[in-house]
Amino acid sequence: MIALTAPLLWLAVTFVVFEGADSLSRASNRHPFAHPVLLATPVLIAILYFSGTDYRSYYDATFPLSFLLGPAVVGLAVPIWEKRALIRRLALPIGIALSAGAVTAIISAVGIMLAFGAPQDILVTIAPRATTTPVAMAMATALGGVPSLAAAIVLFAGVVGGMTATPLFNLMKVTDYRARGFAAGVSAHGFGTARAFQVDPTAGAFASLGMALNAVFTATLLSMAGLLLG
Repeated sequence: MIALTAPLLWLAVTFVVFEGADSLSRASNRHPFAHPVLLATPVLIAILYFSGTDYRSYYDATFPLSFLLGPAVVGLAVPIWEKRALIRRLALPIGIALSAGAVTAIISAVGIMLAFGAPQDILVTIAPRATTTPVAMAMATALGGVPSLAAAIVLFAGVVGGMTATPLFNLMKVTDYRARGFAAGVSAHGFGTARAFQVDPTAGAFASLGMALNAVFTATLLSMAGLLLG
C-alpha cells in the first residue's frame, strides 16, 4: 500500500485535481468564477482533511511544484522583453499607474483595518497584500507582522482579483488590454497575471510587468515607512 506521504502520490493527486478544475474552467469559456485555483483548492483541502494528511506532509511531498514557481516567475520576463519597445514608450504613464495602484492598495487595506481597530501587527501584515506571496511574507516578517497570515491574505486577494478583474473592466468599459493587464498585475499579482494571459497576450505581458514592478515598489515603500516609523 502506498503511504499517503509518498511524493508521487500527492503530485499525481494535485495534477489530477487541477486538470479537472481547468477542464471545468475551459468548459465555462474561462468564466471568472470558474478559476482553476478557486475550484481545485477546496477539493485538495477536503482530500487532505479526510485522508488525515497534515499540510506540512503535503507541502514536503509537492515541493517540486513550489520550486518550479521560481523559474515560472522568471519566465514571465519573456513577454515583457517582447513588448520592451512599447513599454519604453509608455514609461511615464506606467510609472504614474504603478504609484497610484501601489499606494491605493496599501492605504485602502490598512485604512479599513485601522477603522476596525486592528492592532499594529495586523496592519503591517495586510499592507503588502497586493504583492506576491514571498514578498508579502518577507515584509511581514521585517515589519513585525504575521508571515503565514500575510500569505493567506495575498492568496485571497489574488483569487478575488482574478475572478473580478474581467467583469469590472467590462463594466467600466476599459478596452485597452495594456491598461487592463497592468491593473490586474498590480492589484492581483500572479492570479491576475494568469487571468490576463487567458484573455490576451498583450494583457498578459503588461500584467507580468505590473506584478514585478509592484512587488519592488511596494517593498521599497513599506521598508521606507518602517524606517521612518520605527
